[in-house]
Amino acid sequence: MESLLCRRLSLKQRYSLLLCFAVGAVLAYQLTRNRPEGRRMSRVEGLTANSSQFTLERKPFRILGGSIHYFRVPRAYWEDRLLKMKACGLNTLTTYVPWNLHEPERGVFNFEDELDLEAYLRLAASLGLWVILRPGPYICSEWDLGGLPSWLLRDPKMKLRTTYPGFTEAVNSFFNQLIKKVVPQQYSKGGPIIAVQVENEYGSYAQDEGYMAFIKEALLSRGVTELLLTSDNKDGLKLGGVKGVLETINFQKLNQNEIKHLDGIQPQMPKMVMEYWTGWFDLWGELHHVFAAEDMVAVVTEVLKLDMSINLYMFHGGTNFGFMNGATAVGVTLPKPMVTSYDYDAPLSEAGDYTTKYHLLRNLFSLYHTQPLPEPPSVRERRAYQPVVVQQHLSLWDSLHFADKPLKSERPVNMENLPVNNNNGQSYGYTLYETTITSGGYLNSKNSVRDRALVFVDKHFIGVLDYKTQELSLPDGKGKRTLSLLVENCGRVNYGKTLDEQRKGLVGDIELNKHVLRDFIIHSLSMKPGFVNRLEGSRHWTSMRQRPSFPGYFRATLYLNSFPKDTFIKLPGWSKGVVFINGKNLGRYWSIGPQQTLYVPGPWLHRGDNQVIVFEEQETDGKIQFTSSPDYGMSVDV
Repeated sequence: MESLLCRRLSLKQRYSLLLCFAVGAVLAYQLTRNRPEGRRMSRVEGLTANSSQFTLERKPFRILGGSIHYFRVPRAYWEDRLLKMKACGLNTLTTYVPWNLHEPERGVFNFEDELDLEAYLRLAASLGLWVILRPGPYICSEWDLGGLPSWLLRDPKMKLRTTYPGFTEAVNSFFNQLIKKVVPQQYSKGGPIIAVQVENEYGSYAQDEGYMAFIKEALLSRGVTELLLTSDNKDGLKLGGVKGVLETINFQKLNQNEIKHLDGIQPQMPKMVMEYWTGWFDLWGELHHVFAAEDMVAVVTEVLKLDMSINLYMFHGGTNFGFMNGATAVGVTLPKPMVTSYDYDAPLSEAGDYTTKYHLLRNLFSLYHTQPLPEPPSVRERRAYQPVVVQQHLSLWDSLHFADKPLKSERPVNMENLPVNNNNGQSYGYTLYETTITSGGYLNSKNSVRDRALVFVDKHFIGVLDYKTQELSLPDGKGKRTLSLLVENCGRVNYGKTLDEQRKGLVGDIELNKHVLRDFIIHSLSMKPGFVNRLEGSRHWTSMRQRPSFPGYFRATLYLNSFPKDTFIKLPGWSKGVVFINGKNLGRYWSIGPQQTLYVPGPWLHRGDNQVIVFEEQETDGKIQFTSSPDYGMSVDV
């Protein structure tokens, strides 16, 4: 057949045909050359931990991993970030799965668009990266409530991360949806997942001896067949393990005693640092944490010399967009929320830039590859757009009719127990509590404010109540007046023993002159996209020629006449609030720092007019500035 075909073709046609075959062969080679060997061979045996080294297809295998969370990176940039990971010499992607984003209301699941986990896993596979999946249900991760949905806290008896029936039933329902999506992506079925983590750092919580066995069985019974692991710091190793599951360790500074301790727990098993902390997170009101590149790489070098596997937490941190940042109550006198940026001083910056850490690591990891590493993708250009001037404002009070119908209640109700979101309560944002008073005097929060309240009498600002300030003096006045408390959930604690206590809003009574206040009208202000869209279309906006009232929304237009580039928003003349651009919540800003800029991904902008809405609590200079470089504030060494 071939010879007959060739005889019928002219010399020119034969040459063209041969050229097509040659190009096809080159393309096929290019598509496969950077993929792990197991991707091209028939699969017999996945990742095992039966000796002092991991094996994959019965050959020694060292995990060179890095964490990038799909939910902290715009989907348009997933491929860019993973290609940069691959070019650094890593072979394995690790990611958490945030339950609270995937099930925002009980029984309502979202695995689409920016939350399309299956697409993320398929992308990793197509780029030749293996995956260690960390599905929780608790993930810590400096993420609100460690990834657990706030609607769990509607149950006053809730015991998170235990075998309490109210918790296990919710986990089972979530895992029924989640695990069926990831099972086909396992190594044994041709996918990239080589291992799955059982819960997360449970040894630091350890409230229920039967809990880890329940989570393990929840994974196995739904078809998880790949290697199972746990992840704990040295102290957590004592209580965080579960029979038949490989234990791994988390640290930043190398301590040989910790490695010996891990070896003692499971001799002749592979040793892995599941979380090697490449930097650290930041808290509002503190300094920006940095970890010297030379110190970091020195530890990674030693870990590799010990024949250990390693996962860099984080390789690329990304951003806590929206209201999703967590908070800490460990090592501080009062709870403190995380900042919006999750740059983490990681090898790849918040905006995806290469750092000194990246280049040093690439040089190091190249020594552990037989083939040259792929060339790193080019750096994306950024823009410092011209400042824009706020054109209109809308007071908080005038925006209330765009929110959910208010609740009348004799007593204060915490946000999770409000009858909103199909009776799932309010998860994030602000809640406004209003009642009538007939005198001035001393207002005492009785430590019921979670986390921070702006206090007003007849819409006049009086002061702030928080964990530190629990009493304010209210001015005297005639007749009935309205007392308003705008309470912000600044972020739920994500680590430690206080997870069950993370209800927000007013969580108890408040007193005026030692008399308990009653009869509240409660407005839920979660500032979700539907609300922001209704605000945009409102006719109640007022020109900035009229003096604005606070708190309020401020609107400006960013006009772009060329292809949008990444940028950062800077608000030096503002105090505290939230920024929305084209309806997307970029996160919180706060003048106390350390963070002074908010990352604006180029794909979230478009040519022409871009709508910028800023919710500001107390002051503005009426200008929104842009810069091409982030400002994370004054730094301190970890």
